Amino acid sequence: MGGFGRYLAAALAARFANEGMGMAVVLLALERTGSAAHGAFVLTAWLVPNVLAAPLAGAAAARTRRPRLFHVGALAGFTAAVAALSVLLGRAPAVLVFAVAVLGGTCGPMVTGGLSSLVTGLVPAGPGRDRAYGWDASSYNAAAVTAPAVVSLVAAVVAAGPAMGVLAASGALAAALAATLPYEEPGAGGPRRGALAGAGAGLAALWRVRELRAVTSATTLAFVGIGSLTTTSVLLAAGLGSPGAGGVLMTAFALGALAGSLTLGRMTSVEPGRLVRWALAGTGAALTAAAFTPSVAVTAVLFAVAGVCDGPLLTATLRIRSEHSPDGVRTQVFTLGAGLKMTAASAGAALVGLAAEAPAGLLLTGIAGLQFAAALLHVLTVGRRPAAAKAATGPSAGFATAPAGRRSPGGP
Repeated sequence: MGGFGRYLAAALAARFANEGMGMAVVLLALERTGSAAHGAFVLTAWLVPNVLAAPLAGAAAARTRRPRLFHVGALAGFTAAVAALSVLLGRAPAVLVFAVAVLGGTCGPMVTGGLSSLVTGLVPAGPGRDRAYGWDASSYNAAAVTAPAVVSLVAAVVAAGPAMGVLAASGALAAALAATLPYEEPGAGGPRRGALAGAGAGLAALWRVRELRAVTSATTLAFVGIGSLTTTSVLLAAGLGSPGAGGVLMTAFALGALAGSLTLGRMTSVEPGRLVRWALAGTGAALTAAAFTPSVAVTAVLFAVAGVCDGPLLTATLRIRSEHSPDGVRTQVFTLGAGLKMTAASAGAALVGLAAEAPAGLLLTGIAGLQFAAALLHVLTVGRRPAAAKAATGPSAGFATAPAGRRSPGGP
């Protein structure tokens, strides 16, 4: 297995563990304490550190002289926290459980954006790297489809504790595979001499570089809606007379996203900024239609279509981050982007909880509206520049990570 093949296996294993935590924690808390709310509080403690740890984790990854030790250590810490929670949750004092969850969540940015930042050093610049980011994005979608299903199955057949044990084993596999990656290759995660690598440098790059600012602001706004989609799907299914079909709708969305990332996400001929706008607008259109359907079956089809449109969004986002991140802060840009999106999703989940009494169709229309607003925000933020300015300030001129010349017309 080549370097990128091992990376992809490690990324899939790590993200499988990460995606399964939401369901596993709630099921385990319900099994041992009889309270799903306790599981929700533990999950909150797991998620909150992501945005706070993202800039620090990115800066540390950029500065470390031993990138292999750093990345493997982060994955090992993540795995240890999952294993500890499988033993402690419902048995140990709540303060200790919350502390372990916070420590595990601190490693979260390296499981998501931190791993994705390694692709640049594993695959040469060009269409091959764009395809690699398509596969990387697919690992998120594949994990989102399979992890909750596996956790539910193991919890139903055995118990919730062993289900979390499966996630810990997956995390351990990810750490073992990550230890074999060629970090010594240029750009594979090692430090950048002479580059800004302070904790605030990633934030500065996200604001200063127009393409990064545009895609980060647009996807963060969009994820306020995506974060509320799970709860809204349950309410929508209940309104259609099938209270238990909310999971079917979200599975349809996840399967669609996987298909979209494996097909549309691999369209390297399409400029990534344009793909971002198409993905957001398409997702909004499909969800708008889903808000007015008369049956769960038709709604599920439209959720799948929305997922297909959403699938290329992550691929395009990863391409933009890779091409436009300044030397030395690439990992920060990736981890910050992931942290901001997760925080936005958490905010969306909280907002829909406060508005849960509203008609589900209205809530879904609001989610769709956020996707349209995000597409418009990207258009307004990235703006237009004369061709001469693009040639002078494009990624190949300003960043060592970019390929020698654009592979598609225009700029994000």
